[in-house]
Amino acid sequence: MDALSHYLSLAVETIFIKNILLAYFLGMCSFLAISKKVETSIGLGFAVVFVNGITVPVNWMISHYLLEKGALQWTGITGMEEVDLSFLTFIVFIATIAAMVQLVEMTLDRVSPTLYQSLGIFLPLIAVNCAILGSSLFMVEREYDLMEAAVFGTSAGVGFFLAIVTLATMRYKLKYSNVPKGLRGLGIAMLLTGLISMAYMSFSGIDL
Repeated sequence: MDALSHYLSLAVETIFIKNILLAYFLGMCSFLAISKKVETSIGLGFAVVFVNGITVPVNWMISHYLLEKGALQWTGITGMEEVDLSFLTFIVFIATIAAMVQLVEMTLDRVSPTLYQSLGIFLPLIAVNCAILGSSLFMVEREYDLMEAAVFGTSAGVGFFLAIVTLATMRYKLKYSNVPKGLRGLGIAMLLTGLISMAYMSFSGIDL
């Protein structure tokens, strides 16, 4: 029960309190560009949940068993306990993310060509989305174990999903509002992002 409470607390904290978008403002380019339409926001949100949920635990295993100093000692080869490949972290993490994004691209192209076309260039750009890479780097910095990495990765994706869909629905409603001319478009989107961030701060008092 303590373990379940710990993972639930980590999930809530990652989704609401330390939201990858609204607390760290990572991945803002696709967040602001795609949130013009609710349908495409939902599609991108699910793609991020999938990619993040897979790549963070996979990158944990790569880091833990291949890249960290002494990670290769499991091979039983003499001298491997001194090998440190951590300088390859960025390249390997991005390669893993790119592979997962390619899988999402092929799946969407076959299952939903309309959504695939709507997402356009922003779907392959998930491979270099700083929110995705940031999740894997946070996982290393915070020294999560494998289960924590899986929960954190999925929760970070869910947090991205909720944030982008929230903004998209608000921007949809604004189509029928008399927004001052100087704030139309990106200006009002930035203001809404700040307000949503402040709203999510209300969850900071939650202690499970």
